[in-house]
Amino acid sequence: MIDVLHDPTDRLESAVELSVVIPMFNEEEALPALVARLRPVLDATGELYEVVAVDDGSTDRTVELLKELRAGWPQLRMVRLRRNSGHQAALTAGLHHARGRYAASLDADLQDPPEKIPEMLDLARARHLDIVYGVRANRSTDTGFKRHTAGVYYWLMRRMVGNHVPAQAGDFRLLSRNVLDALKALPDQPRVYRLLVPWFGFPSGEVTYHRDERVAGHTKYPLRKMILLAVDSIISFSVAPLRLATWLGALAFVICLGTLVYTLVVYSAGNTTPGWASLIIAVLFIGAVQLICLGVLGEYIGRVYSAVQRRPTYFVADDTGAAVAPMAGIAWPGPQRGQGSALDSLGGPGTP
Repeated sequence: MIDVLHDPTDRLESAVELSVVIPMFNEEEALPALVARLRPVLDATGELYEVVAVDDGSTDRTVELLKELRAGWPQLRMVRLRRNSGHQAALTAGLHHARGRYAASLDADLQDPPEKIPEMLDLARARHLDIVYGVRANRSTDTGFKRHTAGVYYWLMRRMVGNHVPAQAGDFRLLSRNVLDALKALPDQPRVYRLLVPWFGFPSGEVTYHRDERVAGHTKYPLRKMILLAVDSIISFSVAPLRLATWLGALAFVICLGTLVYTLVVYSAGNTTPGWASLIIAVLFIGAVQLICLGVLGEYIGRVYSAVQRRPTYFVADDTGAAVAPMAGIAWPGPQRGQGSALDSLGGPGTP
């Protein structure tokens, strides 16, 4: 494995071997089926484990059901966020709180089979891997539109970010403590884990599976959120849009230069015409290019502005695995934890 400089408070004082992180938002309909499938799988491993259920500001009975389930399942741990912060932020909260030597991330809709988690764990141990990706071998349960847009997304990401990004790998993966510590050391900012995790370059492997239909409820990733995810992925990991703006500007310059030559030729031949149509087209084209360039530049400036503000991506309201109530407003468990720091309330191997 690749060694990472660990925070002293991140030494594995806890005996937890496996953490399963599950972001949840309005999943009351899926929870019974999730527990019915997940618990037997984890119990059968014989490992000491915990299930970190991160409630992302649900408005249904998700929190109440989790509290009821904890009464009969002591390994279930609930981390409740104060408001809906988004799937990736909830996933960040869960990974920051995970105490196991390994952490698997899983969605509550059971489209990704929990039965693959032991296989991931065995593969990581046998081949000394820090990352094991769950790769979708079949997406027949998705709509044709979803399959095509997903294919375009992964193709675009691999072209713009690099071939190290595994195709058809979402947020179903297993991470070692080395990777978790590396993620904690990063500044607090919006993250796209399907691009960020491969970027580290840790030894990795893959486990293929067939993607099932959602067990209950409805998708939390409509078209609008998929578009926002694609935009975040591109802006966060590539300067290609800025280069595209440069090439659009160069193209506009060439077109304008050609128009200038054409105008001079026509003028020298004494065959001048009003030319309002070509003038309008040229003005509209240049104006569109300028607006596109300004929009792309604005996206990057907005990311810089957000980074400078250093606002946390999530706020923890409750953590049933913490000895004390979590501090409001503390969201980034960086390397300063321990020795009475307020960040100890965020959990991790160094806390009870």
